[in-house]
Amino acid sequence: MKNITRLCSSKPTVTVNGRYPGPTIYAREDDTLLIKVVNHVKYNVSIHWHGVRQVRTGWADGPAYITQCPIQPGQVYTYNYTLTGQRGTLWWHAHILWLRATVYGAIVILPKRGVPYPFPKPDHEKVIVLGEWWKSDTENVINEALKSGLAPNVSDAHMINGRPGLAKNCPSDQGYKLSVKNGKTYLLRIVNAALNEELFFKVSGHLFTVVEVDAVYVKPFKIDTIVIAPGQTTNVLLTASKSTGKYLVTASPFMDSPIAVDNVTATATVHYSGTLSSSPTILTLPPPQNATSVATNFTNSLRSLNSKKYPALVPTTIDHHLFFTVGLGLNPCPTCKAGNGSRVVASINNVTFVMPKIALLPAHYFNISGVFTPDFPKNPPHVFNYSGGSVTNMATETGTRLYKLPYNATVQLVLQDTGVIAPENHPIHLHGYNFFEVGRGLGNFNPKKDPNNFNLVDPVERNTIGVPSGGWVVIRFRADNPGVWFMHCHLEVHTTWGLKMAFLVENGKGPNQSILPPPKDFPKC
Repeated sequence: MKNITRLCSSKPTVTVNGRYPGPTIYAREDDTLLIKVVNHVKYNVSIHWHGVRQVRTGWADGPAYITQCPIQPGQVYTYNYTLTGQRGTLWWHAHILWLRATVYGAIVILPKRGVPYPFPKPDHEKVIVLGEWWKSDTENVINEALKSGLAPNVSDAHMINGRPGLAKNCPSDQGYKLSVKNGKTYLLRIVNAALNEELFFKVSGHLFTVVEVDAVYVKPFKIDTIVIAPGQTTNVLLTASKSTGKYLVTASPFMDSPIAVDNVTATATVHYSGTLSSSPTILTLPPPQNATSVATNFTNSLRSLNSKKYPALVPTTIDHHLFFTVGLGLNPCPTCKAGNGSRVVASINNVTFVMPKIALLPAHYFNISGVFTPDFPKNPPHVFNYSGGSVTNMATETGTRLYKLPYNATVQLVLQDTGVIAPENHPIHLHGYNFFEVGRGLGNFNPKKDPNNFNLVDPVERNTIGVPSGGWVVIRFRADNPGVWFMHCHLEVHTTWGLKMAFLVENGKGPNQSILPPPKDFPKC
């Protein structure tokens, strides 16, 4: 715990090595990492290495009660995994309670020595991690919400590298300063580590060239504003094309449905060398909070590089066709006074996931019965006008249910937002895999017409995908990594409410197609 002051108010904060944001991990493609985590706080802790494939090493993936029991106070666990065939920007964060509000940092995976980037080599690289800050203890924020049955309080500020920038009523808060030199090019490795908010990111007077998302190269394109959901990463080239000056950087929320967000814009500056600090900053306006077109413009521009060296291996024949609705619901809660005897919940295919007391991966590996059932529904239990959302019964079922996949099976998964309570953009993250986004649209997915427009040539490949508000997205992947793999909404409030499930991928028959045995220091529940 460390006392950290932001917005002119201090609080004891859970940090890694006393740093907020936490340290950046630098490695190269195919390196093996050994990361010793010592728990000195009163909370149970676990760390997830977001976007790392963890081929056969689910024990190191990190989500508490899914792949491991948490590291208890005073205990130690060494995460041991290899960055097999991955290069780019990923990130790490706590994966228990709401601790990831402050326990997070970037992972920079450089290409193998001598392997160039598939774009012009930048002169410098900078890590930019976006986040959210609450003046109060985030554990209290979510606990109060769970007691009331209502949504938690929104954050007090957004952060750029741990700083809010120009904060009202708090002149002592300085913004992050990105120092640049005229004519130089900078690779910005941008991570959205916010708990609950998608963010727009822009720099006044400058264009970005987008070259990578979620540690996968994309066909480069120029744009002035990127949109980035919690869990996602985006690498952009920024050329310092002006002679001098200070230029405003903004990180502001994107929300295109009637849901409360923290509407405070975080600011930073791009500061050209030779510019006086007293000179005025050249301003820019962030996009309107509901600027769907700005977000769509960015999302629709993403295409896999699909070169000889970096091909897009999209599955073309499908073994498992899955259709999952994602959205909110309302269950009875007699003690929830503020919620009039109801509590807001979230679900996939109307199943609100219940976290087990014993972690799922060891339960599967050691055949411990009674922890989960492998009967997660492949289709919604009731067919209705999903995106329209007017249903009389908003109750969900509860259970710890997994969907079983044979090794190497190909999967097509339709993720359909529902309008129950409110339609909303859900950034869905799948652990242990990347996947291809082959199609997206608004309204209800039409299985007869919509597949005609799928992109099976160069669809973007990622680990976290935004299901559009009142719409659908279709992803494809090959289940070639045995283990138990969590899939959940990366809006922390929705994960807490139950918008989560897991895939159980069975071992294959070949020599390298089975889960490796657990490490000796694997935490006990």
